[in-house]
Amino acid sequence: MNERQTGGWGAALRRVFGGSPQPARAEDAPDLAQPQGDLRRAMADARAGRPEAQKRVAAAYLRGEGVPPNPAEGVRWLEAAAQAGDGEAQARLATVLFRGLTAPPRSGAFGEAGVSPDPARARALAQQAAEAGESDGQALLGYLWSMGEGGPRDYTQAAHFYEQAVAGGSMQAALGLGLIRLLGLDGMTDTARAADLLTRAAEAEVATAIYVLGTLHEAGVPPIAPNEAAAAGFYKRAAEAGVRPAKARLGLALMHGWGIARDMPAAETWLRRAALEGDAEAAAIVGDLQCDSSHGVPNHLEAAGWYQMAAEQGHRLAARKLGLMYLAGRGVSADAETAMRWLEQAAEAGDRIAVFDLGMAAAESEGGVRMMGSLLPRLRALAEEGDPVAAYNLAVCLHNGSGITADQREARQWLEKAAPYVVNAAYWLGRLLVDGATGPPEPEAALPWLRRAAAEGMPDAIALLADMTLNGLGLPEDATAALALFIQAANSGHAGAAFACGALLGGGHAVAEDRPRAERFFRQAAHQGHARAQMMLGRYLLRGLGGTQDAAQAAQWLEKAAAQGLDEARAMLEAAE
Repeated sequence: MNERQTGGWGAALRRVFGGSPQPARAEDAPDLAQPQGDLRRAMADARAGRPEAQKRVAAAYLRGEGVPPNPAEGVRWLEAAAQAGDGEAQARLATVLFRGLTAPPRSGAFGEAGVSPDPARARALAQQAAEAGESDGQALLGYLWSMGEGGPRDYTQAAHFYEQAVAGGSMQAALGLGLIRLLGLDGMTDTARAADLLTRAAEAEVATAIYVLGTLHEAGVPPIAPNEAAAAGFYKRAAEAGVRPAKARLGLALMHGWGIARDMPAAETWLRRAALEGDAEAAAIVGDLQCDSSHGVPNHLEAAGWYQMAAEQGHRLAARKLGLMYLAGRGVSADAETAMRWLEQAAEAGDRIAVFDLGMAAAESEGGVRMMGSLLPRLRALAEEGDPVAAYNLAVCLHNGSGITADQREARQWLEKAAPYVVNAAYWLGRLLVDGATGPPEPEAALPWLRRAAAEGMPDAIALLADMTLNGLGLPEDATAALALFIQAANSGHAGAAFACGALLGGGHAVAEDRPRAERFFRQAAHQGHARAQMMLGRYLLRGLGGTQDAAQAAQWLEKAAAQGLDEARAMLEAAE
């Protein structure tokens, strides 16, 4: 994951414009002018139709000052003042109606009613306030035009009202206009003016403006020169002020040392905060950190949780990684169906690699036929366009009959297209040729492909070459060379190769007998779950063939082998009792 690409200033600004307002709380009620005097007298004056008193009463109900909090009653008094032509009341009522208002839970008959958002009505009121010269109304109207809330989106209109609000001293409008000028959303890009507006807003502690300035200093958007240290400082200010994407960028800066001292614990703390507030990218990165062994023992269970959090928000890379975790049973129980569901989500979001991983998952799933019905046309189209990885995965589906009638000949054709570019395809083409799946075995034709895959360090290819060398398939029989290849594959974790090493070294073959060494190889394969290796290790321990005799341990390994269906191991166990 390239954090510079996924979180640059362009993405940052899209987040600013892509947000949606959250309902306000009672304590966030508009800061209306509150004339001095007794609330009882203000209520009497409000009933008499005096707008200033009506605003005073509205504030009391919205804030729960002197009366139980009651958003609906507060809005009723604001409406009265707004209908009387009070521009401040119009602007504040527009804000409440745009965002909606919820009161904290309280007992009793009061305080339970909220105010639902009504963007269309909010826009009409903001228009009235703007025409009355209220800068707050002009700023809100600019925002509504820019977001297309309560009516059409029109950045030219948004810039017009933002300009008026900036002239009246609104720094929120300076932020909005700065973003429009920066991105040229109304066709008039002016990065110098944008930088000035955003700087003014940041100096007034408008938190989002502080964050945006950080992105501009990070990227170096003229007239601002690249300055990672300055960017990190802006991110820190904005993060501490509660701006969610700033928390994510600060976390990345601390993680990589971008303009700030590297601090992994602090980095993860900020990334977690951003993730828990709904930042999918931050959640995916925290998942990556949990899988990273360089920072301690990987915690795949926790990683799966973070990936799922990101995937549920549409993060396609997290969906692919989560699918692979379910496929491998890493951190979660192995579940091919669940794996395929997440891989399909990633594939549908445009993740090409997930398309290929999905093909492999389908081959192992009972529901693969159903799922592959929608995948195969895409996979075939990519293969026909010349994509070698798609050609390989299509070949796997054809070979296994996953979502399609098995066809070994067509599978071979696609493997031949993919083999020069995809190491797995080279191995499988070699294996098809050795097995004679499409006709008579062709071991000589298989050798170049298997050697290519072996040169890339593929254990399966090395082990198959060793077997061909041992049995003289396509090349001279040579037990010593075969043993060297088997050892190479075993050292790469191939259980079958480790068993073969034990068998060759155990005697009766054209290599020097070395039973203590054979026992070590049998033990290696046995720990990897290889049934025949478990049986041979039990036999060695039972009879002391490798120099160590241990009847109790022998019984344990023979039991394991018998549990995998080896009747010979069961017979040995019964004979030893």
